[in-house]
Amino acid sequence: MGKPRNELVHESDWKQRGTWEDGYFALATGDLGDVPVRLFLTPKLLTEAEPTLYRQIVNATRFPGAKLVAITPDAHYGYGVPVGCVILTDGDEGSVAMGPVGFDIGCGMMSARSDVSAELATPDRKLAFNRAVTERVSLGAGGKSVKLGKLSETDFQELVRGGAEHYVAHHGASFDRSRAERHRIPVEDAWDIPWGGPGRPERGLDQLGSLGGGNHFIELQRSEQTGTLFVQVHTGSRGFGHGLATNYFQMAKAENPDVTDIDLGYFTPTSRHFRDYLNAVAAGGNYAILNRLVIFEQIADAFRKVFKADLELVYEISHNLVQAEEHPDFGRVWVHRKGATRAFPGGHPALAGTIWEASGHPVLIPGSNRDYSYILMPEAGAVKSGYSVNHGAGRRMSRGEANRVLDQRKVNEQYARDGILVNLDGEVPLDESSHCYKSSEEVVSAVVAAGLARVEHQLWPLASIKGNEEGAARARHRDRKGKDRARDRDRDAARRTKGHH
Repeated sequence: MGKPRNELVHESDWKQRGTWEDGYFALATGDLGDVPVRLFLTPKLLTEAEPTLYRQIVNATRFPGAKLVAITPDAHYGYGVPVGCVILTDGDEGSVAMGPVGFDIGCGMMSARSDVSAELATPDRKLAFNRAVTERVSLGAGGKSVKLGKLSETDFQELVRGGAEHYVAHHGASFDRSRAERHRIPVEDAWDIPWGGPGRPERGLDQLGSLGGGNHFIELQRSEQTGTLFVQVHTGSRGFGHGLATNYFQMAKAENPDVTDIDLGYFTPTSRHFRDYLNAVAAGGNYAILNRLVIFEQIADAFRKVFKADLELVYEISHNLVQAEEHPDFGRVWVHRKGATRAFPGGHPALAGTIWEASGHPVLIPGSNRDYSYILMPEAGAVKSGYSVNHGAGRRMSRGEANRVLDQRKVNEQYARDGILVNLDGEVPLDESSHCYKSSEEVVSAVVAAGLARVEHQLWPLASIKGNEEGAARARHRDRKGKDRARDRDRDAARRTKGHH
């Protein structure tokens, strides 16, 4: 990819140029060359899409060797390319692009289920669950590992290379790793972690099993299909993945100075960094997988304490990766999923020999924390989107705008009326409130209508934990004050009782 053209012929009328085909708008303009572009959007979502999205769609088609671009229904403006896009590049001569993986390598979802009736999630138990989880899982961008502490570089190397296989063998585990999308992404022996540099990936040494900040969350949910309690987690590779990405973004910029937008950096097979970057994605992906599985163990322990029952892992899956795959129409390809989720249906060759061989694997789709989340099962039609669907509902309001226009008291009251407890104090992070996100039902309806997947569970939030640093600290402070007040009340009551005797 050379310098992006400043002038785009169809920037003003691109929304009118899509032709409706088999569940998607096929977009063909002079700006896109001969790369097929498929917009898996409802007419409403297309109308509401940011006008600036087009330039990023064009960017996605211009990586060397691009063969297909699919835009998922949660798409919104991102780093260089839309969040919510799938890019297939030629598996032999095509590029691996960095913006379409992003800084949170391997970010993704975990879902777990129970046989506990959702009616048992009383206000007291929701508070007890949030408290028990936050005692076991550190929140916020600076959060540290509660379970594992700081790992030695030797232990760390073994974990990010051995993935869930190594963790289970050496640390023991309460989860079934057959329910992870990948047990381990292979990392070549010759590759070394680029410690130091501007990214400082060593930040990850003491963060394994922590949630992070931003849009990462832990949520207690009710399945509308079964009436039982589920838990979902959204988190990624923490400072390790971010540090790796930062370092390789800088390497790509130095190697190809003609690419003036750092978010559009890439490596071709002739680059000396090509294999190294793929190894970094693998190591970051392994870290993210482990992070979610370690958090699952901690949450399962909290769930047993509060609800006296076990959690069963449903699935664990990533949505920020580039991986080699075979596609029946495009052959061997590099599949970049930026804010998009893999969706292999039953019969897909990659599932042969797994428990998902006949059914296809689950796909985990979070909504906002005052909207439905979903567990989907892929359908054969997913071939049209590069075997991919959306990764969530998608933002419709920026963080800055949310903090400017939303009223904290009104938002808190709305959540309280709906019986949704956020953190320990009910203080909803405005930039992560439901107002900031599209309707998950609208987004999932586009997936279902296109024949990409079907709904297996529709999950309503009951209690949400957001890893926003300031909010978490405030919640802990208020929780301590609440406990102090409760102890004072108990002492007063004890004194009064003693005085009556």
